[in-house]
Amino acid sequence: MDIKQIFENNSNWIAKQLQIDENYFDKLAKGQSPEFLYIGCSDSRVSAEELMGLQPGDVFVHRNIANMVPNTDLNSMSVINYAVMHLKVNHIVVCGHYGCGGVKAAMQQSDLGILNPWLRNIRDVYRIHRKELDSITNEKEKYNRLVELNVQEQCINVIKTAEVQKANNERNLKVYGWIFDIHTGELIDLKINFDAILKDTMAIYKISN
Repeated sequence: MDIKQIFENNSNWIAKQLQIDENYFDKLAKGQSPEFLYIGCSDSRVSAEELMGLQPGDVFVHRNIANMVPNTDLNSMSVINYAVMHLKVNHIVVCGHYGCGGVKAAMQQSDLGILNPWLRNIRDVYRIHRKELDSITNEKEKYNRLVELNVQEQCINVIKTAEVQKANNERNLKVYGWIFDIHTGELIDLKINFDAILKDTMAIYKISN
């Protein structure tokens, strides 16, 4: 694609938005008050607002390879802090997707250079759930299950943060784990048991009253 096409697309988009609502950009410029924080994968095929059917201003978005939330990642921790403490979101979604290249790469026994420490977090998920995963003989099913378990573990990592614990106490903030099925377009709720995970997690990781 010629880069000039991007700017033509932008001009067309502006015209379209103003045709729908002449005050669209005035409203957009007034600020944001999203209800959702969406933590998803950087995969170019997965667009948070589109798959959720939401508009700009409705969802605060953070994306990285394989939708990870490692406590050592200042970017992820800063996003959670800002979204929870300043934007006052009430829902945090960790959304993975079938066909995730990051999860697939983590399943391979190969040296991937700078990606190694990042993918190690996914390999840790495999280690935690090794008994279940090793019992799955179909490679595609094993791969999909690791995608799901990775989402579950990242939800746990979100719940470990002081901001989320505090917001749960103050305004009943919740955390959800979803999968986007890239083959059908369907959003799948993994039905993460937030209250059970919170109770179990707080026994060790409680850092907020």
